[in-house]
Parts: sequence; structure tokens; C-alpha cells
Amino acid sequence: MRTAALRLGLFVVVLAALWGLWEGYRWLWIHEGWTWPFIVNDTTMPHLSDIFAALWGSASPGGVGPRLITVLVKGALFTAKEAAAGFAIGALVGFALGVFLAHFRLLQRGLLPWVVASQTVPILVVAPMIVVWANPKLPDGLKDWGAVALIAAYLTFFPVTVNTIRGLQSPDRRALELMRSYAAGNWRILWKLRFPAALPYIFAALKVSATASVVGALIGELPSSIPNGLGAQIINFSQYYTTEPRGLWATNVIAAALGISFFLVIVVVEKIVVRRAPENYA
Repeated sequence: MRTAALRLGLFVVVLAALWGLWEGYRWLWIHEGWTWPFIVNDTTMPHLSDIFAALWGSASPGGVGPRLITVLVKGALFTAKEAAAGFAIGALVGFALGVFLAHFRLLQRGLLPWVVASQTVPILVVAPMIVVWANPKLPDGLKDWGAVALIAAYLTFFPVTVNTIRGLQSPDRRALELMRSYAAGNWRILWKLRFPAALPYIFAALKVSATASVVGALIGELPSSIPNGLGAQIINFSQYYTTEPRGLWATNVIAAALGISFFLVIVVVEKIVVRRAPENYA
């Protein structure tokens, strides 16, 4: 209970410090008239209070219609569905590929550079291709948003693959020799020694991939022309950014909150699954 209170207090202190840093930076640059690295005004850096107040205002620039937070939360839930599906697919593919490559060093040397190269292609280039390729082959219920899930999976699998390989190869050689001295097969060594030792590495990758899946879903919604997700709201409010920037900033806040939520879910699961430090498994 005391630890939870300390963490909550630390969170509040950090949040207040970041708020003060934002407002202090804004005031100083406006007061001094500095223009580097960018001009600071109500468009480029609105007051944080104005951004959060916009969430409770109308979603329409004309002042009519539902509240902005209602629209954005609905969009966030739709994007969360795409990101969660993509995260699950990417994590499973990444883990399976990592296990495969960890056991076959020759294939690892041959295939891992191509896995790395796949992440050097800009996702904005890959996303329209995946939409065009995948949509005709998906069932009616999965069209469009299913392609977006594949884009999210594309960003997810790489960290999981690399960290799975690293984690499965992390046990001490003496522990491996001891297992083999008891005539343990490869599968028993994998689940009794390698996999437990790899858990911290895998969860470190899952934390990165969880937020990357949200980014992939947001980017994937753009070429898919999906009107229900946060990606559509970003496009919509970007059109009014010069006259009403708070809508786009508020959308960014909700998108960031969605990514943080995915990250926290992995943190909670990690605390449940990982009981010991990696050195205790070696």
C-alpha cells in the first residue's frame, strides 16, 4: 500500500513538472520573442489547460454535435481493436520466428539480416501495399481493419524476434551442459531452461511492441480510409489546425493515452508471469 502511494505521488510530481516545463517554455519563448527551433504561439503550443478543456467541448468546429472526448474515445476503442489484433499476431509470429532462428544458427545468420532489412522500409510505404494486397483476401467482417491489424503486426514482430533470440541464447553454458547430462531433449531444454531465461527479454520487447502496434494501427488507418478510428480524427482535425489547433492536440493526447494503456497492460502481465530475475534462471 505504501509503495503504491509512493508511485502515485511520484507520478503526480512528474506530471506537474512536465506541465510546468511546457508552460514555462511557452512563456519564456513568447516573452523573449525567440523563434528557434520554432515559433511559439497558441497554434504551435497551446496552453495545456486549453487542450484538456477542448476534450469537453464540441467535436465540431461549429460548436454543435457530441463532445470531443466521446468521439475520440469511440475512435480509440476501434483503433485499440486493430492494434490488439496486430500485436497478438506480431508477437506470436515474432516469438515463433525467434525460437526457430535461435535453434538453427546457420539460418539465423542468413535470415536475420533480412528481418532487420524489413524494418528499414518506411511504414508509410508498406501500409498502402498491405491494404491493397490483403483486403481482397480477407472475409467481409475483417476487410479494412484486418489489413490495419497486419500493418500493426508488421511493426510488432521485429522486437519480439530479436529479443526472443537473445533471451533463448542467454542461459549459462554450464546450465545447458547440466540439462544435457540428464539426457534432456531440445524441447525440454527450451521450456525448462531457455524459455524462463528469455522471459525478461521477451517482455522488454513486448513493451516496445505494444506501443508500436498502436502507431502501426494509426498509420494503417490512413490508406484504408477507415472513418471509425483515431487515424480518421487526426486527418479531420489536421485540416483545422491553423484555426483550431486544440482538436488535433486533444487527439494526440488520447492516442498517447492509448499507447500508454497498452504498455501498462504488458507491465501488469509481466509482474504476474515473471517471478524471478533472469540470473536466477541461468
